[in-house]
Amino acid sequence: MTPDRPTVEVGVGPVSFADVLAVARDGAAVRIGGDALAAIDRARAVVDELAAAPTPAYGVSTGFGALATRHIPTEMRAQLQRSLVRSHAAGSGPEVEREVVRALMLLRLSTLATGHTGVRCETAELLAALLTHAITPVVREYGSLGCSGDLAPLAHCALALMGEGEVRDAAGTLMPAADALAAAGLTPVELVAKEGLALINGTDGMLGMLVLAIRDLRMLLRTADIAAAMSVEGQLGTDRVFAPELQAIRPHPGQAASAANLAALLADSGVVASHRGPDCNRVQDAYSLRCSPQVHGAARDTVEYAATVAGRELASAVDNPVVLADESRVESNGNFHGAPVAYVLDFLAIVAADVASISERRTDRFLDKARNHGLPPFLADDPGVDSGHMIAQYTQAAIVSELKRLAAPASVDSIPSSAMQEDHVSMGWSAARKLRRAVDGLARVVAIEVLTAARALDLRGPLTPSPATGSVVRLLRESGIDGPGPDRHLSPEIEAAVALVASGAVLEAAEGVVGPLR
Repeated sequence: MTPDRPTVEVGVGPVSFADVLAVARDGAAVRIGGDALAAIDRARAVVDELAAAPTPAYGVSTGFGALATRHIPTEMRAQLQRSLVRSHAAGSGPEVEREVVRALMLLRLSTLATGHTGVRCETAELLAALLTHAITPVVREYGSLGCSGDLAPLAHCALALMGEGEVRDAAGTLMPAADALAAAGLTPVELVAKEGLALINGTDGMLGMLVLAIRDLRMLLRTADIAAAMSVEGQLGTDRVFAPELQAIRPHPGQAASAANLAALLADSGVVASHRGPDCNRVQDAYSLRCSPQVHGAARDTVEYAATVAGRELASAVDNPVVLADESRVESNGNFHGAPVAYVLDFLAIVAADVASISERRTDRFLDKARNHGLPPFLADDPGVDSGHMIAQYTQAAIVSELKRLAAPASVDSIPSSAMQEDHVSMGWSAARKLRRAVDGLARVVAIEVLTAARALDLRGPLTPSPATGSVVRLLRESGIDGPGPDRHLSPEIEAAVALVASGAVLEAAEGVVGPLR
C-alpha cells in the first residue's frame, strides 16, 4: 500500500459515481465509517434477537426461496449459511472483468453499511479489506438472472470471505482464496444467521456495470461530437444548422449541448470558410451530418435518465429480508428485483447502437466518390492499386451490425426458477453484460470515423481544419498514425485510434483548444 493511495469511506449514505470509479478502476482502498459500523451493530442485534426466538424468521432461521418453509435448528444455521453460499456460487464461463467485480463488491458493502442487512461488523470489514488489498474473487460470466439480484456473482465473492474458491491477488495471480487471505494477514469469517443471504441478495453487479457504462458513454458521446465535426468539415458540410436559435425551437437539452459542441469545434475552420460564400450551391447536408445533434443529443438525454436511475439505486438498501432497526423487525420484500436497472441498461444498448450507426454512415460518405465532394475514391492514394479505407468501413459495418443485435432487450425475457418461487426475473445482469460489449463497439466505430475523417482533412490541404479538429489530427499523427499515402497494414492504426478514443485522449486534445465540451 502506498501512503498516498486514495481511500473511499463507505458510510450509511450512498456511495457516489466517483467512489465507484475510484474503487473499480483506480484501485482505491476502502474503509467503513463509524456511522456505518454503529448501524451495522444495531441491525445485528435485531437479527440475534430473532434468531433466538422460537418463531421462524425468513433468512434467519429458515431455508431460502422455495425451501423457505423449513425451520432450521440453531445448531445447523452456520451450515445453512455455508451451504447457501457454496451452492449459489454456481457461475460458469469466462472470468468477469476485475473492475466489474470490484464495483459489485463495493456496492454490496454499501448496502451492508446501511444497517438494513443484519451482518456483523467483522464480515463487512473483511469485505472492505479484500478491496483494500486488491484481492478479487473469480466471478464467472453466466449464472445471474437478475432476481433475486445477482445471486451467483455475489456468491462467488461471499465464498472468498469464507476462505474458499479462487481469487486473483493484486498482481493478477490466480490462487486459492485461503492463500490470498493468509498472505494479506486476513482471517476468513464463519458466517452466522442471515449473513450468507445478506451477502448475495442484491443488484450490485448490474448496477456497477451501469455506473461504469454511464461514465464511458458520457465521454464517448462528446468524442462522437468531435468525430461528427471532423466529418462535417471534411465533407464540406455547413455549420449553420448547429446555430443555437435553431436548437432553441426544439428544446431538448442534449440536442442543444451537442449542437453547441459542434459549433465550437468547427469555429475558425478554413475548410468550412472555403465554401461559405454566395457561390456555394449546397442546400442541405445528408441527415447523418445535419442531424448529428438530434441523435447524439437524444443519446445524451437517455444517458442522463439512466444516471438518475443509477443514483436512486445507489441510495437503496437492496436485500431480502431487510432489517428495520428502528422497529426491531425483519421484513420480506421484493426490492432485489432488477427491473429498474435492467430497463435502462437495455435502453443504453439502443443508444450505443444508434450513435454507432450514424457514425458509420458519416464514414461511408467519405469513401464514395459520388458523395465525398472531390476526394479520391476510398481516400486511396492510387485508387485501384490502393484500397484506402474501404475495409475500415467494413469493420465499422460489422460492429454496427453486432450492436444492433446487442440492442435487443434482455429485460423483456424471463425464465422462471426456484420451483416457480422466482417466476419473473429481470435478466439485468445479461443486459449489463451486453451493454459492456456495446460500449466497446461504439468506441471502435467512433475511432474509425476519427481515423477516416483525419485522412480526409489532410487530403483537403492546403485548406486548414479548425484549431480543435486540427489538434485531433495532430494527436493521431504524433501517435504514429501516418497521414495519406500508399496502402499499409491498417489494423494497428485502427487499434491505436481506438486506444486514443477509449482513453479520452481524443476528447482531451479537442478540449485543450475549445475548453470543456458539454
